[in-house]
Amino acid sequence: MTYSPEMQIPGGVGHATGASSLGHMPDGKWAFDESVTSVFGDMLARSIPQLSLMRELVFEVACRFVQPGTHVLDLGCSLGESLVPLVSRFGSTNRFVGIEVSAPMLAACRERFHDLIETGVVEIREQDLRAPYPEEQASVTLCILALMFTPIEHRFRILNDVFTHTRPGGALVIVEKVLGGDARTDAVLVDLYHQHKRAVGYTQEEIDRKRLALEGVLVPVTAAWNEQLLRGAGFSHVECFWRSLNFCGWLAIKA
Repeated sequence: MTYSPEMQIPGGVGHATGASSLGHMPDGKWAFDESVTSVFGDMLARSIPQLSLMRELVFEVACRFVQPGTHVLDLGCSLGESLVPLVSRFGSTNRFVGIEVSAPMLAACRERFHDLIETGVVEIREQDLRAPYPEEQASVTLCILALMFTPIEHRFRILNDVFTHTRPGGALVIVEKVLGGDARTDAVLVDLYHQHKRAVGYTQEEIDRKRLALEGVLVPVTAAWNEQLLRGAGFSHVECFWRSLNFCGWLAIKA
């Protein structure tokens, strides 16, 4: 079997089934377990303001830096949603590697890309971002809502490894949840974010339970600190291309 543009990539778990995340109550510390994996598509749609626009912009920005014959990496690929449009556009000329540590996410993503894994177009690799970095030299690396789940002390090393393994003229496209620049503005952003979550159907109890479960697991930093990390890693051009409340997306280019 060889790749052809007509190949269809199934929808992700949760997204394809329409499984709702309403009523999902984490018990203890947050984990990307089977209960989260089964509703993950709906959970993101309700939890990330302007998710569809963010996905579209990630794709459009990344397209401008994909070099023929190179790898595209997705760090913390979850169900592979960010890879799908890039594989559909560049699957005949490029190879794709998704990195994921959650066993349920890994299994669901491998099932989703089964045919393309068989052809060698896609590889979904079990790997922790704290482990040694993949050896591939990529023209584009995606890191969508993933770095924020790694301990802060590992983030600069990860970004430095991304830079080292990015081809000249290539880019990192990264999306993160962020803190406000100070306590007062952060409080406003958090309040607006919780208002958004209530508007899409979550109860205050669900919001509070998830917030408590994520404490110490999802650790955001300010937008300015993220930009400092990207520039410190070596990226000479860093630009925010999307922001909605306390979520930001950046393009970081290797000259």
